[in-house]
Amino acid sequence: MPRPHAAAVLEDAYNERKGRVLRSRGWTTRVVPLTGYGSVSQLRVFGRVIMTRGRPEDEPEEPTYAARLRAVELETRGWKAFFATPAVDEPVTVRVDERIVTTRTDRGGYIDLTVRGHSLTPGWHQIYVGSPGAETIDVPLLVVGSTVTHGIISDIDDTVLSTSLPRPMIAAWNTFMRSEGARRPVPGMATMYRELLAQHPEAPVIYLSTGAWNTAPQLTRFLRRNGFPAGPMLMTDWGPTNTGWFRSGQDHKHAQLHRLARELPQVKWLLVGDDGQHDPKIYTEFTSRRPDRVRGIAIRELSPSEQVLSHVIPVANDDLVPAPTDELEVPVVRASDGYGLLRQVRTLWGS
Repeated sequence: MPRPHAAAVLEDAYNERKGRVLRSRGWTTRVVPLTGYGSVSQLRVFGRVIMTRGRPEDEPEEPTYAARLRAVELETRGWKAFFATPAVDEPVTVRVDERIVTTRTDRGGYIDLTVRGHSLTPGWHQIYVGSPGAETIDVPLLVVGSTVTHGIISDIDDTVLSTSLPRPMIAAWNTFMRSEGARRPVPGMATMYRELLAQHPEAPVIYLSTGAWNTAPQLTRFLRRNGFPAGPMLMTDWGPTNTGWFRSGQDHKHAQLHRLARELPQVKWLLVGDDGQHDPKIYTEFTSRRPDRVRGIAIRELSPSEQVLSHVIPVANDDLVPAPTDELEVPVVRASDGYGLLRQVRTLWGS
């Protein structure tokens, strides 16, 4: 095994020491539910375990499920989500129907567990995740049936949510200070997804982003509040890794796209992104390798002012280094919002 990067060693030492101090002061653990997905043969379960203060005196010994979710929501708002202390190497129990699977959290307190040989039918389910000292909580999970042939993979930042990333000050303000209720959805995107799902209700919607897992609960609430279909999120863990100071967002998206192609081989995906960062390049590279897994590419075009906020220049990245979309075997459509994209994707989606 290669020697861990110094930044990761320091972060691990800090989290370990902080965790010991908090436990000595009576803190316990709380499970943060993250939506998973799977096929009829295997499931992918997500979650996070964080440190939390002991139960307040006025809280009942057995709080309701709604109360537990409310507690999670309060601890994952804004800056709190980034300053929560992870429960590292914490034992976790996952129950799927009558089957019990155990695992441990990683260095960020996360679990990404593959469960094979389950008995769940296609559709939405609730599984149960718990850890010692924490109430077991329901975690939503979508099982994609073997006959499903349509699906949507959607970016989040500047595709469904106007964030003007990665300009540092605006990104920090949106992430740490503003609530999800104050953020703006991209016009027409929720309408487009709902109309496409009206044609194929069983189609999964996977939200693929380079954003931090810490923001997943906030984003889930934002999507629900603004009429977007529910779906699993594939995020990444910001901060030091065993190989460097930061993870590669592009590598994360490439890896998840290819994993989805392997896990759900019968699905042909509509890939939805924006031209503010690297989506056209990433989707083009994936499509050139797996054209049989892509139904089409839909790119939301940012305005010149949004492009300036996104990367300081008023033109799209692929205007500077064009992606060879003309050589692709699948349609590529562009528009400034969801309404414009919907008019173009209706035909290719119905095929």
